Amino acid sequence: MTKPDVQDRMFVDAIDRGLNVLRAFRGHESLSLTEISRISGLTMGAAQRYVHTFEVLGYLVKDEGKRLRLAPGALEIGSIYLTSDPLIERANPHLAALNHSSKESVNLSRRVGDDMVFLARFTSHESSFIHMPIGTRIPMAASATGRAFLARIDPAEAEEIVHRTAGRAFTSRTLTDPGEILDRLAETRERGFSSSSEEFYLGDLNIAAAVTGVDGHPVGCINISGPTSRWSLQTLEDRWAPSLIHTARAISSLAV
Repeated sequence: MTKPDVQDRMFVDAIDRGLNVLRAFRGHESLSLTEISRISGLTMGAAQRYVHTFEVLGYLVKDEGKRLRLAPGALEIGSIYLTSDPLIERANPHLAALNHSSKESVNLSRRVGDDMVFLARFTSHESSFIHMPIGTRIPMAASATGRAFLARIDPAEAEEIVHRTAGRAFTSRTLTDPGEILDRLAETRERGFSSSSEEFYLGDLNIAAAVTGVDGHPVGCINISGPTSRWSLQTLEDRWAPSLIHTARAISSLAV
């Protein structure tokens, strides 16, 4: 999450602190009040007040063990976004068509800070062990979608992001060397798509292409994900990269 400038007098700290209570549940099925306080950085008293407010609003609920969980009401804000983003609406028919032809998982993502966040997903027609729910965040430097996006922005900005964020390994295959990642961006600019092999999940291969607006700047990315049990990276690229690029261009052509 991007932190505001400390001089930003319009920024409402209380809202940020409250949202930190909900953000604390990322990666956790349930939390105690003490755990929420620790993860969010709030005092116990403040955490208790925010938790009570979110319970009343239907965003949090206590289970039988008195631990707190996100309630279905927490989906409200996300669902409002998903039904109002025009990119999702215009992309979905094309994503569905690519999913139908490839029979593999096809996704749409947008940039949020230094991550790509998944906004739409059409799952594989075959068996798949990868669970990527809507809202999943993947670091740009460590993903095909992120590198497809980075390849289309100003090279100086892309280089700054790579040098600032590269280094964290999610698997033994994650690219962590900034120079190697920048070489991949140059390759992506030439080929029109990016690829990754088991960098975020072992056994998962990806090819991705950027969706652009009328000004030519990227507004999102689409990707095809296939397992190593059915594909090598080379065969996935050879078979589906042309369709992927065509789909990204078709979505881009609908930009307003």
